[in-house]
Amino acid sequence: MLTVQDKKVLLALEETGDIQELMEKTQLPEVAIMRSALTLQDTNLAEIHERTESVVELTREGERLSQKLPERKILDLLRTTDTLDVKDTSMDPSEVTIALGWLKRKGLVDILKKDESLILKITERGREYQEQRLPEEEVLARILSGMGGDTLSPETLKTLKSRKAITVKEKIHREIILTQKGAQKIREGIEFTEQISQVTPEVIRERKWVATGFRPYDITADVRDITYGKRHFVNQAIEYVRKIWLEMGFKEMKGPMVSSAFWNFDALFQPQDHPARDMQDTFFVAGEADLPDDSLVERVKAMHIHGGEISSTGWNYQWDEKEAQKLVLRTHTTVLSARTLAAIKKSDLPLKFFSVGKCFRNEKPDWSHLAEFYQTDGIVVGEGVNLRNLLGYLARFLQKMGIQNFRFRPAYFPYTEPSVEAEVYNPRTREWVELIGSGVFRPEVVVPLLGEDIPVLAWGPGFGRIIMDYYRITDLRDLYKNDLKQIRDLKLWMW
Repeated sequence: MLTVQDKKVLLALEETGDIQELMEKTQLPEVAIMRSALTLQDTNLAEIHERTESVVELTREGERLSQKLPERKILDLLRTTDTLDVKDTSMDPSEVTIALGWLKRKGLVDILKKDESLILKITERGREYQEQRLPEEEVLARILSGMGGDTLSPETLKTLKSRKAITVKEKIHREIILTQKGAQKIREGIEFTEQISQVTPEVIRERKWVATGFRPYDITADVRDITYGKRHFVNQAIEYVRKIWLEMGFKEMKGPMVSSAFWNFDALFQPQDHPARDMQDTFFVAGEADLPDDSLVERVKAMHIHGGEISSTGWNYQWDEKEAQKLVLRTHTTVLSARTLAAIKKSDLPLKFFSVGKCFRNEKPDWSHLAEFYQTDGIVVGEGVNLRNLLGYLARFLQKMGIQNFRFRPAYFPYTEPSVEAEVYNPRTREWVELIGSGVFRPEVVVPLLGEDIPVLAWGPGFGRIIMDYYRITDLRDLYKNDLKQIRDLKLWMW
């Protein structure tokens, strides 16, 4: 049933369908007019017609150019002569540069070099445009006269847009048209009996519904979709991973994305001539980092050169402090594990830490690789912790992530021994896929940082693949393309 507002709009449609005129006749705001128009359209009493028009507006630069284009100034100077030395234009150098570019592009002048000067020679085409408007001048004049974008040259509009002279916006014009059924409804007569559409304290207190009644509701009418705000699904996953580790009693490690090569590589016993430290794999940042206290640096240095105080041969090479001072975008969040190990005290053990953060690798982006990605690291430090404990933590993490079909197998990683790889089964490809690299930190990593060889369980999975499997996404790039439809339609994470 129609409200009083709907009836006012319906009656006004006999005279006009223009929104502005309807607002004047009904004394209703535009939003109320459109709300009633939708109701009238749903009941086939009216139709909403829309057309889109390009609206062109001049920017400040466009207003300046509409007075005189830089190339026009040069053409005017060439009216009395066939050639002109650029130095003789008396124009601002930046404006001359712009003018020369457009004059050359349009074939209006030839630019000749003579000694250290640039000589402009007008062409036949240039002579023609001395007597007529350039395309940009023509369009700018039409815009100033109020002509719409749909009547102007698209090519010239594109040029003016590249010169930051105009902005082009799409404007929607709406008109409400009375249908035959609507006209018939008016002829039959419309009663303006007020009905209550909203229950308020006043309505209840004064029992207004007794005299007027309530407006009936059509329970079969379509309900329009409501798009509500929610966090990006990748951020949901990050918070869920953080929640898992906190529930398991871990403390969070945090740190900067820019790190010294010392913490990112050297402290993890990665040799300075390792290929992963090349420009092909790592993003380097300008500048040098300050190294930590000398005793820690000396212990790491000794471990690299000859194996320090333990039964290790080290890497048997000359360690370079300058190489360790280089700044890099961290290639893994394990750098936070190294920093944490160097800061804890033996009296505080046992301890458990985790991190969730962004890492960077110099990768060519494709369906399975990105230059930046999220990783979650974890360490457990304490006397007596062992490989069995490590497998228990990883199994619990995978189960909480909703993964049941997984397995562990021996592996090799540079700074853990023994090393373990967790694999999950992908039912779509029917393959086992590597998901988590883990192991027990080698003494070469632990001793320089902690001062003695205490067991440290460590792992560092990226969870982009878990998110892809959960949402049935086949291209890693789709995680970050910010497709609004995708973000709206994807289900919430497994909270």
